[in-house]
Amino acid sequence: MSTEARLVDGREDGVVETTMLGQFAIVSVNNPPVNALGQSVRAALSTTLGELDADEAVAGIILTCAGRTFFAGADIAEFGLPALAPSLRDLLAQIENSAKPVLAAMHGTPLGGGLELAMACHLRLATLDTKMGLPEVKLGLIPGAGGTVRLPYLIGPEAALRMIVQGTTMDADEALEAGLIDGIVSSGAGFLSEAVTFIQTRLLAPTRIVPVRGRRQKIEQADRSAFETAAIALATRSKGSEAIAAAIGAVRNALFLSFEEALATERAAFDALVASEQSAAQRHIFFAERAARKAGSGVAPALRTEIRSVGVVGAGTMGGGIAMAFANAGFPVVLAEVNAEALERGHANIARNYATSVSRGSLSAEEAQRRLALIQGAPNLASLAHCDLIVEAVFEDMAIKKAVFAQLDGIARPDAILTTNTSYLDVNEIATATTRPANVLGLHFFSPANVMKLVEVVRADKTDPAILAAISELARRLDKVPVVVGVCHGFVGNRMLEARSAGMMDLLLEGATPEQVDRAFTDFGWPMGPFQMQDLAGLDISWRKRKSRGESLIIADDLCERGRLGQKTGKGYYRYEDGSRKPLSDDVVLDLIASASQARNIVRREISAEEIIERTHYPMINEGHRILGEAIVPRSSDIDIVWVYGYGFPQYKGGPMFWAERQGLDHVVARLEHWRAVTGQPAYLPSAELVQAAGLAEAERRPDKAVAQVHS
Repeated sequence: MSTEARLVDGREDGVVETTMLGQFAIVSVNNPPVNALGQSVRAALSTTLGELDADEAVAGIILTCAGRTFFAGADIAEFGLPALAPSLRDLLAQIENSAKPVLAAMHGTPLGGGLELAMACHLRLATLDTKMGLPEVKLGLIPGAGGTVRLPYLIGPEAALRMIVQGTTMDADEALEAGLIDGIVSSGAGFLSEAVTFIQTRLLAPTRIVPVRGRRQKIEQADRSAFETAAIALATRSKGSEAIAAAIGAVRNALFLSFEEALATERAAFDALVASEQSAAQRHIFFAERAARKAGSGVAPALRTEIRSVGVVGAGTMGGGIAMAFANAGFPVVLAEVNAEALERGHANIARNYATSVSRGSLSAEEAQRRLALIQGAPNLASLAHCDLIVEAVFEDMAIKKAVFAQLDGIARPDAILTTNTSYLDVNEIATATTRPANVLGLHFFSPANVMKLVEVVRADKTDPAILAAISELARRLDKVPVVVGVCHGFVGNRMLEARSAGMMDLLLEGATPEQVDRAFTDFGWPMGPFQMQDLAGLDISWRKRKSRGESLIIADDLCERGRLGQKTGKGYYRYEDGSRKPLSDDVVLDLIASASQARNIVRREISAEEIIERTHYPMINEGHRILGEAIVPRSSDIDIVWVYGYGFPQYKGGPMFWAERQGLDHVVARLEHWRAVTGQPAYLPSAELVQAAGLAEAERRPDKAVAQVHS
């Protein structure tokens, strides 16, 4: 076989280029940035593959991509539009039915339609660093070009079910062991030569190459009882998601129906989901996240401040979590705490968190030790003098924070960036404690900081745009979703949370129970109700904050005064037995609420789940419109990102602003007016201009071109 490559006449069209290595055609697609499978790519591929299939001189075809990745997905901008020929399904059928064996030579991130195309090929190879997945559920969809059928045929129905429903990726080693790929090749110059050798060897083998559709062994040998057990567990954890329900059904069809029947049912389910509200919401979040991540990207790279070393002030829950977030991304961290006992306790908590990850199998012992070694404790702030970035994470008190920043100003390098993890406080005032307000901004992590993806990047009045850009880029390096927000009390998330919580005690006084409120929230799609969440976080946190402001809150304060601080004390709004986290109704709390109602001459009544949602969520929407009107954020979609990634607002509802928009803002306004009349509470009603501002998100959801590259 000749190893000399030559261009085949007439095969270069700007998107697809064909060369020959001996008898084997190398078809390379170049459609930057991620080789999306849009209509022009599909058409060029279809034409080229058809010609090669008819060419007697061609013994086999190797399909690969130029650039950083094999096909990373379909073009989302085509979803919901009239079908453009050839469809991805048609292209995959053409590949599968080719008389010449087609080998997919993958690298990068073959995701979604890209992996579906690879599975339609007769053979699959991947470089060692390749990540493969079918993440469509994250867009409210299922694989629509045979993914729910071919994947079970290759790796078995139960494994396929978990991969599709959870939207996870496989690396090359896992994929080879599971049967998703046939071999691993080296990256670099020898990549294609190895692919040619592999396909040539397979052609000479006594066993013939069979398309995936003909490989029913793992389907026939599947444990159907184990599959149903896994399906029930996944459905239970994903209540309310139409895409997950459809994915479970589609994989089940692969197990029980013929290949063609399963493909047809998958196609119908996919088409229905594309037109669904849930998928529209999740695609909105997809685009909104990318819009938020672009904040500060217009600043020239030469102006960016490079961050190599990090200091964290405070070794409590937040400080420890922040230190872990940086160590997880490979940054050396100095964790400063002036109290030696608190420093020791904080470091022990970090070590315990890593040990838990090791015990769960999500982290190797070696990697946990490597990350832990990156975090060095320090008994004073002077140890932070060399750091490029310092994150303050001390008690939420303005006087304390300003004192810390005044100290840091005299210790840190002149070019160091000083950030505060404050949840509510005025970053402009904190900056006045320094002589470098241009280098000061907020970096509000959400607890637990090493897990939660959201970071509110708070731009103060004098923050240098280059510094803002550097911090936004840093957040991306931490695998966080940064949302740039302006200065106001509570920023976006906590300011709206206060609006949502303002009438919560009124609901209890008027007739609701904590269980009813929490059930209304979880039925809506929240992972946890507000009273369960308060018990988990600790009621004393908000109690201390209220007392520092001279405020009080009926029922909540009463519980704290009785020592009912939540799960940490075994009782709060609920009771907890023997260290269990399961909330149990407590007559003591119900009696306390009833007594408070009676003392205020409130006649308790039945309160519906609909009323609970309207009286908690609609005020939050109004506060979101206030935030837009004050230009705290430029887009309503930024608010949605904050709430989806920071507070657990159901992603398949698209965030609070998108949800309200789809309901109709006129309806929201009318219901707010209704509840204002019932409760006597004033409500902010959005102006026509702000209603229009909420609608601007629609343009963001339909850019000219977007690629379904969704990582786990």
